[in-house]
Order: sequence, then C-alpha cells, then structure tokens
Amino acid sequence: MQIRTKRLDITGDVASFKKQKKSIGFVPTMGALHKGHLALVERALKENDEVIVSIFVNPTQFNNTEDLDNYPRTLEKDVALLSELSEHIIVFSPSPKEIYGDRVISIDYDFGGIEHEMEGKYRPGHFDGVGTVLKHFFTIVDPTRAYFGEKDFQQLQIVRKLVEIENMSVQIVGCPIYREKSGLALSSRNKRLTQKQLEASLLIFKILTQVKEDFGTKNVIHLKDWVSKQFENDHELELEYFEIAKTADLQSIQQKQENIKYRAFIAVFAGKVRLIDNIALN
Repeated sequence: MQIRTKRLDITGDVASFKKQKKSIGFVPTMGALHKGHLALVERALKENDEVIVSIFVNPTQFNNTEDLDNYPRTLEKDVALLSELSEHIIVFSPSPKEIYGDRVISIDYDFGGIEHEMEGKYRPGHFDGVGTVLKHFFTIVDPTRAYFGEKDFQQLQIVRKLVEIENMSVQIVGCPIYREKSGLALSSRNKRLTQKQLEASLLIFKILTQVKEDFGTKNVIHLKDWVSKQFENDHELELEYFEIAKTADLQSIQQKQENIKYRAFIAVFAGKVRLIDNIALN
C-alpha cells in the first residue's frame, strides 16, 4: 500500500502507468470508508490494471461549515480497510492547498439546470464544489475509469455532465447503491447517528420501496402527500424534501408519462445528520 500526499508524486505514478499502457481505475472519496466504498474499489480492481483511491474532505462542496468540521476523518482506518482488498492500491490523500493552491474556491459551472434541482436547491454551491474538485482530480490522476455510487445519483449525473463540459476522456461508471440488510443506504454520515436515530432511519427505505410499489397505480401528488404525512409525527426524523423526477434530466414532475424513466429522491434530517437516498421507479 502506497500513500501519496503530493501532486507531483501521484502524477509520477500516473506517468509510469501510462508509459506501460496500463489502465487506471479511480475511486474518489472523502474517507470514512464503508462497504459501499469498498464495493466501488473492488469493481475498479477487477476492471483496471492499477487503482488509485483519493481520500480528501473537499471544503468547497460544503455550504454548512459545521457539517464540514464534523465530517468524520479516519485515514488510518481507511488505509487498513483498503489494504485488506489489495496491497497494490495507491491512496492519494492531499491537503486542500495541494489541490487548490492558495485559493480554495469553486468554478462556477453551468450543468444545464440539473445543478438547481433537489440537492442544488438545499445546498447552494455544492455541485460547483463537486465539479471543481473532480476536475482537479481527473487532471491529476488522468484515469481510464472513475467509479461513483448511485446513492448520490444527482452527483453521478453532474459528473457525467462535467466530463462532457471539460471534454475529458475518463469513463464514468455508476454502481448500484450498497445497502444494509435492513435497506438503509450506507453513508459515512451514518457513523454520527445515535442508535435511536439509526433505527428510525430504516423508515427511509421502507417509504421508497412503498412509493415504487404504488407508482404504477397512484398519481405523483398523492405519493408526495403520503410521504410527507409519514414524517408528521416522527420525533427522530425531519423530511427536507421528497421528489419524483425524470432520470434523464432530474426535472421534478407532477404527472408521469409513458416511456419515461423516473426515480424518487429523498433527503431527511436525523438530528443534525443529513441522509439522502433514491430509488428507480420503473
């Protein structure tokens, strides 16, 4: 296991791999790794000659400084987990200055409107931060393929748009949501939940699966009202938003149409911990 903290070191590794015509798989993370992250890394290992995993808590994608300060940082444990998968993984864990220099700021992107839906409404500037840091990482690592989980489905669509805007050759690979047996989507933020909040959070997936079951027979307005009511008397969870949107452009809908793919998206607060999830409806 090699750990790189400097841009020059990682670009040296990449140059060597390119010279040998090796494919590079890249898994960008903010650390606090869980089985969902490891599933992405395992797929990258199967599909590429070399794998680089970044561990970097990106300051520009947090619109809430408290959330940034409280985000779990567990580098030693993360490296140990990765080493169990393979000793040949390279971990890139730079400082903000190594990525941004002296100006830790975001590029103002136009992602065609998808940046203003759902997460974009509630986290101003979030996707500019995501796009900016990934532009830096894709430039440094120059990967053949980069792997992202569908739990952050809106982010996945943003990344695909970023590659188109920046005319980059990296192939973006979306991977299924990794869930506990209970259905709860794995997230680094789950580590901040109390036992009571964790148990309450199981409601999120139950609601999504019920919406999926009812989507064929009940209209969108009814489903949205039903979801809202599930949280009215819940003392542990607070609904931030629930939307049903077209998969292609993430535009929220009030009425469904034939031959169009849809997903349901939800964001919920358990105390100060914010949880998101989504599910394909058809």
